[in-house]
Amino acid sequence: MNPAPDIVIYGTGSVGGYLGGRLHGHAAVRFIARPRMAETLRAHGMTLTDLYGYHRKLDGSELDVSTSPAAAAAPLVLVTVKTADTPQVACELSGVLPPDGIVVSFQNGLANADVLRAALPGRTVLAGMVPFNVLQREPGSFHQGSGGDLMAEDHPALERYLAAFAAAGLPLQRRRDMPAVQRAKLLFNLNNAINALSGLPLREELARRDWRRCLALAQREALAVFAALGLPVATLTPLPTRWLPALLALPDALFARIASRMLAIDPHARSSTWEDLRAGRRTEVDALHGAIVDLAAKAGRHAPVNARIAALVHAAEATPSTWTAAELLAELRRAQ
Repeated sequence: MNPAPDIVIYGTGSVGGYLGGRLHGHAAVRFIARPRMAETLRAHGMTLTDLYGYHRKLDGSELDVSTSPAAAAAPLVLVTVKTADTPQVACELSGVLPPDGIVVSFQNGLANADVLRAALPGRTVLAGMVPFNVLQREPGSFHQGSGGDLMAEDHPALERYLAAFAAAGLPLQRRRDMPAVQRAKLLFNLNNAINALSGLPLREELARRDWRRCLALAQREALAVFAALGLPVATLTPLPTRWLPALLALPDALFARIASRMLAIDPHARSSTWEDLRAGRRTEVDALHGAIVDLAAKAGRHAPVNARIAALVHAAEATPSTWTAAELLAELRRAQ
């Protein structure tokens, strides 16, 4: 075991591998990984790339990789596991995290930080947000396919780590409105399932109006649920968040001009849901579309579009399939 780490990456999937690889050398980083990923990293090392031309290769011998939760003791732990694994990770961290340890949940969904806080009383647990897409092109190869800065709940304890994140090319924005930021990110994450059902690269999918119309239906439903519950949504784009569904429904040429930043995506980028289905893993659809369905129930409403998308992804988990844009759009309109 290497000397005590400064930062632990708990969950070395696409996002965790990429964040840890970028931070490596700017801080002492330890990866907590499943046995198969640990073997891959030790054998092949890591290759880190992004759409802007960044390239870094790390030899396996340079990496501090463990499969044991007991190795997760560190001043800062970045949790990057899938939402379904959060309760187990919270329990494992409760036995090893130092009393003054900091945990940042860089996970999709709305409730992960709350789950971690409940299991780690007295510790500092912060919500975070990763705005960009990361794809594993091959074992040990992590590619950032879109842009944006990391965000985390503002807390004085993060101050000592800001320089390391900046030096790694991952500037960390501190926010005092993280619940609203997470809801805004969820609106964009509603495309994960649609992208997976399309079978297309993200940029190609978003360039086509009918696929965007599918996303617009899900977003409108989500925005209505947030409004019914009085839940604010942060603005993460130049346009107000409430305008997103109308923007998505624009004709292709007009959308390409107005929303060029949304199409600034590597041509090979895919969603994490597509990656999970391809690998035969369970998806996070219940933490995304399912979260909208659950919130709608709290508001005494229904969210049939998001419920139908979740059902289609669960069906694809059992039997892989793809849809055309026209087919999916018609299916979602019938569900309304």
